[in-house]
Amino acid sequence: MTTALDIAEVTLRQGGGVVLNAITLAVPQGAFLTILGRKGAGKSALMTVLEGHATPSAGHISLGAQNLLRLPAHRRGFGVVRQRDALFPHLSLAENVAYPLTLRGVPARERDRLVDAALDSVMLPDGRMPTHLAGPATKMRVALARATVFGPRVLLLDEPLGRESPADRAAMLAVLRRLHLMLGVTTLMATRIAADALALSDQIAILHQGRIEQTGSASAVYDTPSTASAARLTGEMNLLPGVVQAIDEDGVARVKLACGPVLEATLHGNLRPRDKCLFGLRPERIAVAPTRAEEMGEDALAATVLEVLALGDALRLRLLLGTGEEILVKRPTAAGTRGLAPGKSVAIAWQMQHAAVFARRSGI
Repeated sequence: MTTALDIAEVTLRQGGGVVLNAITLAVPQGAFLTILGRKGAGKSALMTVLEGHATPSAGHISLGAQNLLRLPAHRRGFGVVRQRDALFPHLSLAENVAYPLTLRGVPARERDRLVDAALDSVMLPDGRMPTHLAGPATKMRVALARATVFGPRVLLLDEPLGRESPADRAAMLAVLRRLHLMLGVTTLMATRIAADALALSDQIAILHQGRIEQTGSASAVYDTPSTASAARLTGEMNLLPGVVQAIDEDGVARVKLACGPVLEATLHGNLRPRDKCLFGLRPERIAVAPTRAEEMGEDALAATVLEVLALGDALRLRLLLGTGEEILVKRPTAAGTRGLAPGKSVAIAWQMQHAAVFARRSGI
């Protein structure tokens, strides 16, 4: 697949510290790639460098055969949408969308045609409304139309849905995905919201403390995170402290949890026997039944139900494991809660390939 945007060893220093540390990403032509990270990870700093409003202290960025760092922001041809993107309050929504075309001297008839198409692409067929009558979701759609009306080479989205209400979020996700599929434009989105990244992205890059920790498809970074921080960032994850006892030649580690049980899981990272570690398991990968562990299977564990919380389409169970460690389990609401009341003894089990062992680092 052709690489559209090549980011190589980009380092940015600000305020006496390193904000971006040797960032390397190859963004395929037409892909939707999301930079996923917590607040302060460096997401907006990277977007600022790509926009042309900050100059890295090291590294190279190219768009095709063109050295991007030699171009000022206004000549890069990028469409940009920010969380707090402001519209011109004295203009209609259509006039706001037309603004980039006006700057480029596009004739009125062609400008009107492009504006109509851009508004339609974000499902706003009528752009005559003044901006003071538009709600936040409508204004974000207009910002997206304005950023794409001129056919940008790359679309940059910096926390585009950070202010959306739960009621508007699902609709805006659909708008973003539809827009990307219609235009086929190479898109980079920065967000701290894992659900948005997983719903929209062809690829996700995990950014942690200014470094890329993992890059892969949405399913890969969720199902097989490479670090404990990546696991937590992409969704709920049980991370139980333990110590590595042994590692076999296939990369399967045997771990003794601090709360007692000895378990096996796939090893991630450079760990050795006797190293402290974290045993990771997604809550929805765990089966639970109101029975004894011996009856459930050879590798099942006994646990006690502490809490059952209904979340609408899912049940969230908090269980007590071993000598005192808590573990979360999720199951479909349709599966019911029979025998799973607080105080009841249950058994839990999972497939070994769904468990992982990570290095134990400070702050995790």
